[in-house]
Amino acid sequence: MIIRSPESGVKILVDRDPVLTSFEEWAKLGNFSRTIAKGPDTTTWIWNLHADAHNFDSRTSDLEEISQKVFSSHFGQISIIFLWLSGMYFPDARFSNYEAWLSDPTHIGPSAQVVWPIVGQEVLNGDVGRAPKLAWFQDVEFMLNHHLAGLLGLGSFSWAGHQVRVSLLINQFLNNGVDPKEIPLSHEFILNRDLLVQLYPSFSEGATLFFTLNWSKYVEFLTFRGGLDPVTGTNWAIGHGLKDILEAHTGPFTGQGHKGLYEIPTTSWHTQLSLNLAMLGSLTIVVAHNMYSMPSSSYLATDNGTQLSLFTHHMWIGEFLIVGAVAHATIFYGKRLDPTTRYNDQLDRVLGHRDTIISHLNLACIFLGFHSFGLYIHNGTMSA
Repeated sequence: MIIRSPESGVKILVDRDPVLTSFEEWAKLGNFSRTIAKGPDTTTWIWNLHADAHNFDSRTSDLEEISQKVFSSHFGQISIIFLWLSGMYFPDARFSNYEAWLSDPTHIGPSAQVVWPIVGQEVLNGDVGRAPKLAWFQDVEFMLNHHLAGLLGLGSFSWAGHQVRVSLLINQFLNNGVDPKEIPLSHEFILNRDLLVQLYPSFSEGATLFFTLNWSKYVEFLTFRGGLDPVTGTNWAIGHGLKDILEAHTGPFTGQGHKGLYEIPTTSWHTQLSLNLAMLGSLTIVVAHNMYSMPSSSYLATDNGTQLSLFTHHMWIGEFLIVGAVAHATIFYGKRLDPTTRYNDQLDRVLGHRDTIISHLNLACIFLGFHSFGLYIHNGTMSA
């Protein structure tokens, strides 16, 4: 198709359909992947159907394109979650007692929805809270927590302001050899921005950098400064980055240690996903145990059915997340780890000792499995 510009004689050739699309072709099994061409006849088809959709590495090796696809899938997942939450709000409003509460707010307490009496959950249909009573204002423990929260929160803000607007500036003068008598007073730093700009030029833009998330401009004063100067007692002007910290970790049995490890999470999404899944899975398992051992709700402490359901729910989620973390770590080891550049570092030594590691893990699983099964037999025998 040719589009003629009315202002000049230049001809612009535009192809309106650069990629041939056909719903009939898309609907055919195996159009996108040959591994699912046989159809839903085997279990492999089911696994590949879910795995190939997110196997971006098989379609392109461009890290930028893969990153865009990963974030697109994340936003799609978030949209589904919000759709699910919006569906929860609808029945909450549909089955609430809002109209009854409006008709008699003195004797009827507001409730989000009417709960069916299945395993003792009908206690939620009672009074779930009205206007605060006198006892609420006389609760010394609550007032202490409330005031401590305000004190610690505002105190942290004040201390951060003092560090940035006073302490860092005075230390900068001292590190540069300025006579303490010549250093301006503390309030002059707060009232006169020109003094700040002379030492830290990023202050000339005010808080704009903070609210626009351009925090890298603040690196001139927001940095990790470790150790104390024995003369002035101030921090050494040495910024320790994560890369320097990782590469400094070497030992007698770790070869080159963590050298080169910093670049891996920045170039491999499998590594990023594995680390996040492992942390989130571990946290979920901790939450599963804490929900029944230290319940935050008084009703949950006496509702054994709900406790068991919540524990099982979070344990399953945590276990799936841990399995996903191991799976993506394995994908990284198998596809992304370059043995020509990774020599005698921590990852290379882990691969070199994989037989020993796997055998010991196998022994640990057998040990735990037999002892757990032995406890079941013991408890069953004693109960009988």
